[in-house]
Amino acid sequence: MENDTLKVPKKLRPVTLWVHPEGRVVGAIYLRTQSPNHAGEEQPLEALNACESFLVFNRDEPAELRFYNIKSVIRVEYPATEDDVRGNENDMRCHLQLMDGSYIDGSIRESLPPHHARLLDYLNRSDEAFIKVYMDDGVIYLINKSYINHVHVGDIGAEQGED
Repeated sequence: MENDTLKVPKKLRPVTLWVHPEGRVVGAIYLRTQSPNHAGEEQPLEALNACESFLVFNRDEPAELRFYNIKSVIRVEYPATEDDVRGNENDMRCHLQLMDGSYIDGSIRESLPPHHARLLDYLNRSDEAFIKVYMDDGVIYLINKSYINHVHVGDIGAEQGED
């Protein structure tokens, strides 16, 4: 007989992983029904940044449970939900080139402290391995910072705090 009181309630969230060297993998990740950091469900970014070594992934084809080394996950893609759309963040438009040759054009929307509100400050945060990029087509990309080759911004002066 199992003791359900010791289980952390989780649900599956459909995502697409891009994994080195395997490529595109379709399936779902497990998210807590209650985030340990805020009211509401755990978000994919929280789960990835909290992952120490291996990400549990429920693969679609073939149907199997896999454990991916988090350092080999290049990016995660999923459709944006209402929880992903908030109105009080800075919208930092940027272009990223990844080490696999991918070129990503999107926006980073993050509430940052006024004294650390630049894109560079966000990218240099050492407590998070993944960043969240909003694509124009309503898809979210969670990108492993260790696979970013370079980031280009449209208005360099604005990023440096110049007027």
